[in-house]
Amino acid sequence: MTSYSFLALRVGVLAISLAAAATVRAEDGITVYNAQHASLTQAWADDFTKETGIKVTIRKGSDTELANQIVQEGASSPADVFVTENSPAMVLVEKAGLFETLPKDILDQVPAQFRPASGRWMGVAARSTVFAYDKRKLKEADLPKSMLDLADPKWKGRWAASPSGADFQAIVGALLVLKGEKVTADWLKAMKDNSSAYRGNSVAMKAVNAGEVEGAVIYHYYYFGDQAKTAENSNNVALHYFRGQDPGAFLSTSGAGVLESSKHKKEAETFVKWMSGKHGQAVLREGDSFEYAIGNGEASNPKLEPIAKLDAPKVEPSQLDSKKVTELMTAAGLL
Repeated sequence: MTSYSFLALRVGVLAISLAAAATVRAEDGITVYNAQHASLTQAWADDFTKETGIKVTIRKGSDTELANQIVQEGASSPADVFVTENSPAMVLVEKAGLFETLPKDILDQVPAQFRPASGRWMGVAARSTVFAYDKRKLKEADLPKSMLDLADPKWKGRWAASPSGADFQAIVGALLVLKGEKVTADWLKAMKDNSSAYRGNSVAMKAVNAGEVEGAVIYHYYYFGDQAKTAENSNNVALHYFRGQDPGAFLSTSGAGVLESSKHKKEAETFVKWMSGKHGQAVLREGDSFEYAIGNGEASNPKLEPIAKLDAPKVEPSQLDSKKVTELMTAAGLL
């Protein structure tokens, strides 16, 4: 065999090896640590795989649980993508320096208000804070003008929330950013005196429906999801939107980011781009999650209050401080 033939053979073998390696990577797919609702992320994953052929393996957990797990795993984490319900968990991982900076063309798929200035992760959906109330007991004139009004003693024993959940803690995080520590601490202390604690937004809404309390601070989509099914837990409920850039009009960002330690970064970025792009946002619009689509030019489910009419306050997602929120809520006796 000539040296030329031997070299050609080696080049051919190398090309086959590289092709095989690429095939293995594609077959391995990506691992997603998912703290979003399981059905929504599964719908995203299924449609993404159909379109791209990239397999998605999902590991489920809560916002805080998975964020802390990623921090503990560090560079050894098997996760390629982290998806959350609320942004404080994303901030925890970002502060640990574990996210890859996303390319500009991916970040630019959503408005700046739904992504941190760092570009280390981005929003893929949003949910609005609302006051779900018993329409048999309260008229429009009776409703609180601001979420802060719920600290008034006249609301004692009349409203509820789910203080142990990541959803409510994100709302408190926004209150902290907008009004500062003293106002937040005072409001939480009044909440301890005035409110009833339930475990989960849907349970709090069910309590309103059953007449146990007159209202509850929750996210909007629990109501719409129940209405789309049997409505048995929301027949007596209506939603009050605080608007006016009130803390109670806070829009929480559901985030997605690529781990710096990912061995499948190209595929991982493709998934984040797909979720925040036309097809992924269509899953929000046409599916049964009832979360807001936030992609540029993308419409949400027509049953929802238009996002432009919510008049939500602008809160930099990376400013939500889960550690400080936990401290304040613990001091108030809510955790």
